[in-house]
Amino acid sequence: CVSALTEHFHMQSESLIKPLMQTISHQHYRVRVDVIQATGAVIQFGNRKSVDDVLSHLAQRLFDEIPKVRHAVTTVIGEWLLRLRDRYSYFHKLIPLLLGSFSDEIPENEKLAWTYWEKIGLQWEKENEEDLKDKMDFSLSPSHYPRGVTRPGLGCRELVSRNLSKILPGLCHDITDWVVSTRVKASQLLYTLLLHAEDHITQHMELLLRALYQSCLDEESEVVKNSVKAAELIGTFVSPKVSLRLITSALEQTPKPSCVMVLAAVIRGSPKEILQPHVAQLGNTLSQAGVCQRSEEVFYVEQLLCCVEALIEVCQDDCKEISLQLMKVLVTIMATPSSQDLKEKVEKTMSSLAEVQQLDNFHCLYKQHIIQLMEWVSVSCDGWSCYSPEVLQLEVIATHSGPVIGEALDDFILILKTCLQPNKDPQMRLKLFTVLSQLFQKASETINSQGLFPSYLETVIKDILAPNLQWHAGRTAAAIRATAVLCLWALIHCEMLSPKEILKVKDELMPQIIASMDEDSKITRLMACRIVDAFLKACGRQFDEDKFKNTYTEVLKRLDDASCDVRLAAAHTLANWFKCLKDSDVKSAMEGHIEFLYQELLIHLDDPDQNLQNAVLEVLKEGSVLYPDLLVREIEGVVHKHQTPLYCNQLLHHIQSAKESA
Repeated sequence: CVSALTEHFHMQSESLIKPLMQTISHQHYRVRVDVIQATGAVIQFGNRKSVDDVLSHLAQRLFDEIPKVRHAVTTVIGEWLLRLRDRYSYFHKLIPLLLGSFSDEIPENEKLAWTYWEKIGLQWEKENEEDLKDKMDFSLSPSHYPRGVTRPGLGCRELVSRNLSKILPGLCHDITDWVVSTRVKASQLLYTLLLHAEDHITQHMELLLRALYQSCLDEESEVVKNSVKAAELIGTFVSPKVSLRLITSALEQTPKPSCVMVLAAVIRGSPKEILQPHVAQLGNTLSQAGVCQRSEEVFYVEQLLCCVEALIEVCQDDCKEISLQLMKVLVTIMATPSSQDLKEKVEKTMSSLAEVQQLDNFHCLYKQHIIQLMEWVSVSCDGWSCYSPEVLQLEVIATHSGPVIGEALDDFILILKTCLQPNKDPQMRLKLFTVLSQLFQKASETINSQGLFPSYLETVIKDILAPNLQWHAGRTAAAIRATAVLCLWALIHCEMLSPKEILKVKDELMPQIIASMDEDSKITRLMACRIVDAFLKACGRQFDEDKFKNTYTEVLKRLDDASCDVRLAAAHTLANWFKCLKDSDVKSAMEGHIEFLYQELLIHLDDPDQNLQNAVLEVLKEGSVLYPDLLVREIEGVVHKHQTPLYCNQLLHHIQSAKESA
């Protein structure tokens, strides 16, 4: 009807726009469809100036939940772009609406939009054939293009490129809109526009990057996903000389997770040969302390890891020249307090970095860079505190490098010697002692993998352990003493501290270890008893009278300890004390002390713990060799008082048998 009355209708069409727009959101979808179709006809055959009045209403209908309504909008916009007389003036307003239908959830609507768009592109090519002649004749397909994506026709690409400067500002505003559906639609449209614009994106990079930095932080995952895809297109079409300069500059000024996310996406989208000249710059930027140590926020370090993964995936063997820088970044990420899942991802990435360099595993990477990593981490070690990221980085290098740490003992021991002095931060010392204790527990697989650690023993004991065994008030100081004792026991247990070495350090360590038997910590008391026992076995026969006296006095107190384990360890230590004294020159001078010790041990034969009773019985059997008659008199004096005289009788029988054998 409208098309038949075109000449007369033109004058009246404008009056119909207002009532149509009032009805376009009617509750019945069929009414909405009819209104949209009527609006299309009214504009096409009436006054084209009314386009501006209806565009916002039609844009809203693209969010309609009824597919037929969206289908009607797509048809109307497509027809206008093909047949509207003044369509060139409205391209920048109509193109976003049609391209917005490319992401419609209904395949039929998506196909309709593509069909119209292809027709529009071909029509525009014919209308502008003279302008496009060179491009049509000599244009080459890009060597690198997103996989599985069909390249739009020349007319379509040109239409977007020529109108992008008018479309992009509004789109970048919509991508941060407060309405979720608007942000999703804007992010989908952004990807489509960039796919068409190709290298014309370059002139809009600053505006585009600002928008992506915001949209990549969106709480809606679909917005983030589309923004990352758009950023990958920047890598595909924009020269890294331009894109990387802008992104790395922003990253160095105010590092944000979104900056790193965009950088990772750009790297993923870039072709290897184009990215290669910029690999060194990327490695240096990522490994800067202000970037890789900027935040312990899990999201930030996850994006940092994505950046490294993207570099390895795209650049492959070109990563060899930045292997050290990437290792610094990966060590820093692993040093960040985070989930086990993230640490496993870091380890997997290290393995990938090793693989592209034809190395067997990530331990080979550590072997390749261990000296540089130690130098990197130790630059400021004299001023470390518990808050220094380098402390955690050193922990990763020491514990994660496996046997490789055994090849860097010069640097490692020097760092420990510097940082474990009593005047340094207590919490930091506690952390480092914990690391050292872990290494000692598997010494042959870690710190002594090359068999070189024994040459550093004197330094470790005299300059590191001994100063930290000194008593200082406070819980942290007690915890430090506990870990120092654990380290010493680990050295003895793994047989790195041989009897010969024990002989060298006994005078310095023995008083402090004996004092440690009175600590609040059960594990410290237990380890101290075991260390004293080991010292007695190694060099107890060379003790003088004072050492014998001081040793048994403190060990005897542990028979009253609250812990069964400590009491049993103390009993075992006393048995070795008797063995040492048996062959010692000071035996006769110790008779009074031995008598006292007999008396105390006989009391413990009545202990409610049967295991301790048996242990004490064995101690007395061992001690009976020294002064058997004296022990018999002591037994006879108390046997009638014992609740369990059976042990006393066993002891008497043992002494009698020993005399007969002699």
